[in-house]
Amino acid sequence: MADKTKTQLIDRFERKVTYVRMSITDRCDFRCVYCMDEEMTFLPRQQLLTLEEIVFLLRAFCELGVEKVRITGGEPLVRRNVDWLFEQIGQLKRDTALKELTLTTNGSQLPKHAQSLVAAGVDRINISLDSLQPDRFKALTRTGELDTVLAGIDAAKQAGFKRIKLNAVIMKGRNDDEITDLAKFAIDNEMDISYIEEMPLGHVDHERGESYCSSDEVLRTLRQHFDLQPSITTTGGPSRYYQMAGTDSRIGFISPHSHNFCSSCNRVRVTTEGRLLLCLGQEHSMDLRDIIRRHPGDSDKLKQAIIKSMDIKPKGHEFDIQAQPIIFRHMNVTGG
Repeated sequence: MADKTKTQLIDRFERKVTYVRMSITDRCDFRCVYCMDEEMTFLPRQQLLTLEEIVFLLRAFCELGVEKVRITGGEPLVRRNVDWLFEQIGQLKRDTALKELTLTTNGSQLPKHAQSLVAAGVDRINISLDSLQPDRFKALTRTGELDTVLAGIDAAKQAGFKRIKLNAVIMKGRNDDEITDLAKFAIDNEMDISYIEEMPLGHVDHERGESYCSSDEVLRTLRQHFDLQPSITTTGGPSRYYQMAGTDSRIGFISPHSHNFCSSCNRVRVTTEGRLLLCLGQEHSMDLRDIIRRHPGDSDKLKQAIIKSMDIKPKGHEFDIQAQPIIFRHMNVTGG
């Protein structure tokens, strides 16, 4: 039986875990240069959690006090029957601690799914957008088309999400000259935007130390064009936010290198194979798929394992942008 005295997830450092990032597929219709190799071998279907297992797993987390679930991939919306999955997860708001259901997507599938996602209870979405130049966008994603993503953004706006945020990974010599243009696009479309430092996960075909662009450099560039005021806004994740004066748009920074956010970490990740990662930049983990399949339907066994996993959540990551790489799993496997 699960420890009935523990109804919340608290690690050795007294950090309360209230946020789960759940990867539902390692597959993606893009091949972004910072995320994966151009030629990828994806996991066989039998290794993935089934949709029913994902719902069972997330219910256990939410009954242990998790208030926010973010669905990630790969590109989560390429998974078959994904609309059903979101409907089931959305229903957890009725009888568990779950308060917010969010999604990270490349935007390509939003014209097809945006309306059903809102109906299922998805509150906010993050859409990756690293360039507004069609040729450059194609080069960065290898297979993506900018017009497709822009259509997805329009579909999301029409569907009525509570909040839409753009995510941009800024790389020197690749897209650092578009920092301001991306912010203006967010303002014009009444959205937020977060600038993300590249993370050293998996082998890629460029030197990350040379392409690394710190959040401080991005902030200096933006302050040449915008009046940015620090904000106390939080969305439950690692972003530090600034308010753009005279607008409703916020600018966030996710800075795993320059402004380590480990001391306040409230997150864990579950890979598409059901491996619970206690830290993005470490390999401390627990195989939840094995527990689910050895004890089908036994939520107490599952909760007991999740509670026990808090004992191995590390104090923080040890990212080194000069390392190539520090962690060998790609971001699409980890959950973006």
